[in-house]
Amino acid sequence: MDTLTQAALGAAVGGAVLGRRLGRKAVLIGAALGTLPDLDVVLDYGDAVANVTEHRGFSHSLFVLSGLGTLLAVLARRFAPARDISLGRWWAFFLLCLVTHPLLDALTTYGTQIWWPLDVRPSAWPVVFIIDPLYTLPLLVGFAFAMATGNGLRGPAWALALSCAYLAFAMTAKGVVEHRLAPVLAEHGLEQAPRLVQPTPFNTLLWRATVIDGDRHHEMLVGLLDGGTPPVVETFRRGGELEAVALSTEKGRRLDWFAGPFLRYEVRQQAGRETLVATDLRLGFPGFYAFSYALAVRDRETWQPLGVTELVATDARADLEALSRLGERMLEARPPLCTSRFVAKRWVAEVPDAC
Repeated sequence: MDTLTQAALGAAVGGAVLGRRLGRKAVLIGAALGTLPDLDVVLDYGDAVANVTEHRGFSHSLFVLSGLGTLLAVLARRFAPARDISLGRWWAFFLLCLVTHPLLDALTTYGTQIWWPLDVRPSAWPVVFIIDPLYTLPLLVGFAFAMATGNGLRGPAWALALSCAYLAFAMTAKGVVEHRLAPVLAEHGLEQAPRLVQPTPFNTLLWRATVIDGDRHHEMLVGLLDGGTPPVVETFRRGGELEAVALSTEKGRRLDWFAGPFLRYEVRQQAGRETLVATDLRLGFPGFYAFSYALAVRDRETWQPLGVTELVATDARADLEALSRLGERMLEARPPLCTSRFVAKRWVAEVPDAC
């Protein structure tokens, strides 16, 4: 999630645990702790793929943060003026303010290495977009209430309860969406295909399903207010014939570890040479993908891996119409929002009649 939300969440947790005893101080310390894991953004690994795959790494590890929380609790118990606060209460305060950050991040699409240093893929159970005003607003109101009144418990506690209720709603909404998707996937023989179901930007009413099918991927939009209207299935090319080339490079394998099969491959002309580019299909929206990486260049008949991978401009045609149509689509299923209209035609494999 964004830094503002993480700070507000840390403030709410801090107030809920020690707000009665420390008042505003608990809220402010909680806000600082809530943003601490994201300080890894200042680290530059000198490589585009390394930067994106190392973010939300060691600083988001539950092991690392548990150790840090324990250390801070011992120090606070030993040196803080508030001698009546037990070690257990200090430990709960520091631990919860820290670990709720990566746990919330894990509920977004990007992926969070909560089990670092274990060699497992980043965890991602997407139920909220990386910026969701309805989740953040109660937390900000609770923070403002605590700072204005000096009551460090009441506002943060209510804010935390409301934000958790919103997450519960989002999880329920995802379950409804997956239930509606099941017969469509069965009809197309995609029940076992890798798929990603996530909310569209800034809301939990409209959801995007991405299904990988060999060298193609299918996109569907499913709204909670769609009723019995089945989702429209749009099919796009994924450049799967280039996947083996990408996976033959160290950085290509690292990117595959990070994004799984949700990658698109293409050859672009970059600085007068043919360049293999991989695009993360998870982050963004069809036609508006946020991250693409140059992995290798062609030298006659062979591909040479780049020593330093580069973040390259995406093939996007962003405009306000797309966001406007997205807002309209949240509330009604017809007419459908066809994402193929925002995608370069070379990537469109099949356009349904509804589009």
